[in-house]
Amino acid sequence: MSALVSCITSDFSDQSNSINSLLASTYYSEPNSTEMAAVTTVKVPHLGGIQAGYRVSGGEINPAKPTVVLINSMCTTSSLFNVQFDNKALTDVANLLAVEPLGHGATSSPSEHFTYWDSAIMALQVMDALNVPKAFALGTSQGGWMVVRMALLAPDRVDGPKTANLGQILGLLPLGSSMDYESAASREKGCWDPKTQLAPFYEAWSSPVPTPDFVVDEVWRGMVAKLGFSSTVTEETLSFWDETLKAVYSGDEGRRKLRMALNNLLERDGLLLRLRDITCPVYWLHGAEDPVFGRPAAEDHIKLFTNAPEATLEFVEGGGHYLNATSPKEVNAAITKMLQKYAH
Repeated sequence: MSALVSCITSDFSDQSNSINSLLASTYYSEPNSTEMAAVTTVKVPHLGGIQAGYRVSGGEINPAKPTVVLINSMCTTSSLFNVQFDNKALTDVANLLAVEPLGHGATSSPSEHFTYWDSAIMALQVMDALNVPKAFALGTSQGGWMVVRMALLAPDRVDGPKTANLGQILGLLPLGSSMDYESAASREKGCWDPKTQLAPFYEAWSSPVPTPDFVVDEVWRGMVAKLGFSSTVTEETLSFWDETLKAVYSGDEGRRKLRMALNNLLERDGLLLRLRDITCPVYWLHGAEDPVFGRPAAEDHIKLFTNAPEATLEFVEGGGHYLNATSPKEVNAAITKMLQKYAH
């Protein structure tokens, strides 16, 4: 993993041709929308008033259907879930509600500082604002540990009261994720070392004065796509996300959003001792050769959901790190299975 990051960061220009000539056979559905991030926002009270970017299948919540909240991976947007939104079989049976976490997409906050817990609270408040009392929650990569935080804050308790002003989480689908912090134990289990590899970016994005001309650099843009989509990415996809990152992370506000999004990744707290408190079902899917989080970590972490009525782990052959995009068939099947079994 570290060798891959070093190869990209050492001289991205030498790597661009090889990235653009990746395998022609792809599982990824190309973005068919010109929208790079959510075009709708809702104001929620957390942190003094967050404008949360979100996207709903069909344009509005249908109260007759169960809802699945979708949380995107690092430096992507709700467009990561285009392949889910484009699946009529899925949208016929469920509302899809993609919420862009703090530091991402169209979401903005009056507070420059925030954590993953703040994004979890924000997402629950978006549910409340849209009159969604209960939902399943799927998260890709960082979205995985965010949806677990949502479930910890608003569990599905059939024998207790609903958490005040927060919806309830009925089931979890973490994809290509980890429940630990960036620990030495994680690295021993085949996970990456972002503190070593990515700290220079954080330093470069820190500035005591405004940076109106800031645009996120080409190295970072290439790394997000290369590590996320792995060998399933095409030139069209690379171009889409390259332009999206430039649009979202430009100017002084964009720099500050990006810097804190990376801070959240590098300094997040682990959840291992809290996983026993999850009381809803967990379907964890993981790319068999995920370049970011190793198989041994996922195998260990799933065992810690000891009070979940069901906790399963499925390794998807050929799946990339952004598993919902690289392996939509398997992910959509898991969503459907959970809805059929637990939607009530």
